[in-house]
Amino acid sequence: MKLLRVVKTRPMRSFNPNWRRFNRTRQQTGKRSDLEVQVASQLDRLGVKYEYEKRKIYFVKPSKARKYTPDFELTNGVIIEAKGLFDTSDRQKHLLIKEQHPQLDIRFVFSNPNQRISKQSRTTYAMWCEKNGFLYARGFVPKEWLEQHHA
Repeated sequence: MKLLRVVKTRPMRSFNPNWRRFNRTRQQTGKRSDLEVQVASQLDRLGVKYEYEKRKIYFVKPSKARKYTPDFELTNGVIIEAKGLFDTSDRQKHLLIKEQHPQLDIRFVFSNPNQRISKQSRTTYAMWCEKNGFLYARGFVPKEWLEQHHA
């Protein structure tokens, strides 16, 4: 004989600050919330067959238009970004800009190009630039960049 566990249902509150209760619900039933337990209980009572969180549906989150304001733009077309900290969001932003505007000549001046991109990585700012096709310098704009003429 199969034993059925009765789950008491009650209206779901909009916010459950009681993490222990949520965690207990998850451990006991495999459901994420009291409301999911309530719906599962209803479907079980009605004899409706269902699968819980079996399917994965992939989608692309629409991008949001952003704007980029270069630090310095030379009359010869060279764009200079002066960076002390070059965090993940900045790196991602510059890869997107390069992909979407390949005609721009963006170059970096770092206070320390040998700074690692994170504590866990051996990659430095300089290595990242070399890998992704950006020119960079340390502390100042090289004279060659000032003298270059773009067509």
